[in-house]
Amino acid sequence: MLTTLLSVSVAILAGLLMTRVVHPLKLPDVTAYLVAGVLIGPYCLGRLHIYGLGFPDGDAVGGLALISEVALGFIAFSIGNEFRLEDLKSTGHQAVIIGIFQAMTAALLVDIALLAVHLILPEKLSVAQALTLGAIATATAPAATLMVVRQYKAEGPLVDLLLPIVALDDAVGLVVFAVSFGVAKTLVSGTVDLMSILVAPLVEIVGSLLLGTVMGWVLTQLEKMFRSNSNRLTMTIAMVLLTVSLTMLDFQVGPVKVGFSSLLTCMMLGTVFCNLSPVAAKMMKKTDKWTAPIFALFFVISGAELELDVFADIAIVCIGIVYMVFRSLGKYFGARSSARWTRCAPQICKYLGITLLPQAGVALGMCTTAMQLGEQGTLIRNITLFAVLIYELVGPLLTRWALTQAGDIRSPEEGDAPSPV
Repeated sequence: MLTTLLSVSVAILAGLLMTRVVHPLKLPDVTAYLVAGVLIGPYCLGRLHIYGLGFPDGDAVGGLALISEVALGFIAFSIGNEFRLEDLKSTGHQAVIIGIFQAMTAALLVDIALLAVHLILPEKLSVAQALTLGAIATATAPAATLMVVRQYKAEGPLVDLLLPIVALDDAVGLVVFAVSFGVAKTLVSGTVDLMSILVAPLVEIVGSLLLGTVMGWVLTQLEKMFRSNSNRLTMTIAMVLLTVSLTMLDFQVGPVKVGFSSLLTCMMLGTVFCNLSPVAAKMMKKTDKWTAPIFALFFVISGAELELDVFADIAIVCIGIVYMVFRSLGKYFGARSSARWTRCAPQICKYLGITLLPQAGVALGMCTTAMQLGEQGTLIRNITLFAVLIYELVGPLLTRWALTQAGDIRSPEEGDAPSPV
């Protein structure tokens, strides 16, 4: 208990102090938090094994995994607030088309590139690994994007479209990954499992949306019992925590394993709440302030989880570079072309794809599942970790730059003021 409390306090303090260190460089706070996590992680200060100075090993970081789950739940809850029906009437069809197309384009380009690598170096990369990494390429990190938007108080047509698209990425990614990974398992084992390829992902998505809808309706009804904003805030926080805990459940129904996506479920919770409750907007603002230290802690932990030893294997570095280059091309040109088809403004067409580059939580969850492939899964995990390390450090900077160029951040200096996150 003492060790956990000490780790939490050190992580938050390190993250906050790092924001002051990088302040002259005008870097986003999320980048500062990630760098702080790397510094106090097992590969830097943690290696000194000085009590209270950092995380000595991966187990110490893993001990705070619950905090990361809670933080992702609140992040998804906040993004769900962007799905207001009155706003979606004008941008909903654009978000759906762009969200699906850019994810599929990224998966396709990565598949093609990595299959070419397989033909050149079949002993280094298998077809199953290439298909799995292509599916992982669909995922975009909502947390880093949301943090940058809030820190710089970004608002405008690009942000209005960006947050729903980032949320849709989770659903698209789940389907693509389930199908591709099912094919990959078939190639490795030689047995076809249509249940895991087709049925399981649909059950997870539908189940998550239904659970989120029910919890959102319950939250709306319970809020009516209180007039005090403090009590309403407490109720909102409690319901998000309850929803996150319910998504950790999984059970078997016949041949189908039923599980839930915490991101999809909590996103739906926020969507239903913001459309049904008249006090939703006020509660969302209060919740955002309450979750500030949790979000800071989440990114410091994420930085500490990054495994720097992936740089030791030149094969992983080379394949990782191919993965990142073609995923970035897929995200950028997929978003740009589909934005043009849906007649988005020129600044959206030009800069939207750049804001979709960050990758973290969902991708890491996918590569954990990929470990079912045995030794082949280890390579997938290491390449994903390598890409996440680069994307999480560079992605927020690119997101801020793109939002500034598009005019949704009026002045980069706004980030110097105290941030709500």
